[in-house]
Amino acid sequence: MIDLGRLRALHAVAQYGSVNRAAEVLGYTPSAVSQQLAKLERETRTTLVERQGRGIVLTDAARQLATTAGRILELVEDAELTLEEQRGQAIGTLSIAAFPTAARGLLPSALARLVDDHADLDVRVLETDPFEAVAAVNRGEIDIAIVHDWHNTPLGLPEGLSRVKLGVDPADVLVPASHRLAGKEFVRAEDLVGERWICQPVGSICHEWLIRTMRRAGVEPDVAYSVAEYQTQLAMLARGLGIGLLPRLGRGPVPEGVVVVPLQPAPTRRLYAVWRTTTSRRPAITVTLATLKAAWPNRDTA
Repeated sequence: MIDLGRLRALHAVAQYGSVNRAAEVLGYTPSAVSQQLAKLERETRTTLVERQGRGIVLTDAARQLATTAGRILELVEDAELTLEEQRGQAIGTLSIAAFPTAARGLLPSALARLVDDHADLDVRVLETDPFEAVAAVNRGEIDIAIVHDWHNTPLGLPEGLSRVKLGVDPADVLVPASHRLAGKEFVRAEDLVGERWICQPVGSICHEWLIRTMRRAGVEPDVAYSVAEYQTQLAMLARGLGIGLLPRLGRGPVPEGVVVVPLQPAPTRRLYAVWRTTTSRRPAITVTLATLKAAWPNRDTA
């Protein structure tokens, strides 16, 4: 009988294109994955890999076997879901991916509730950008992703994924206390022309939102500082190095020397939990989704 773990290793190499990437996804070392492939070759008496430069490529036989392995792994997952559903309890391991401010502003209270209410559920957390989080859920590496989008920068979902809205998170313009806009009741996009921005890096949803919003006002924004961490952005704002636009969730206290100025129309990002539709009947999924919604800090704006 072919070992299921070795089939899983072969399927991962076929899916992700390399032993190193497969090892990263599976949580193994590259050496362990290579050993699994070698054992599978002996087990099946079939050549599955061939050397190509410093790496390997799968043979035609290996790719056919990997396709079959994919169907087998789907059946195994379905069997596990059925057993867990019959037990009616949230058990086993459940992985959550979240972007940094959701990890800071939402997850601690949600995780504490899950620990208190579901002792047999082992929750693991990965901090990552929404684009990668959605891809990880789609690949089956992550069970639930907490993601966000803006009204003018929607986040598309691949077929086979479901989502539920967790809440709405407003964002504000932040400026140094000495800035010309610090005393304003509110500002509009056109008031921000010519400013130096402190913003998240290229490729992030927040960066895409800023670019689209300012271009709509007829100007290309000058992003002088690409900084992922909000606390670093706030430190730069306090030193008068530019202006920023920060959502409230997970922002933390605004330091002395920084002023919050509302932007009109008020920009908001929508937060969602995303999961594979096929796992919807898993109790661990349903209780975690309910807990995330209950833990939303601004439920009146959801």
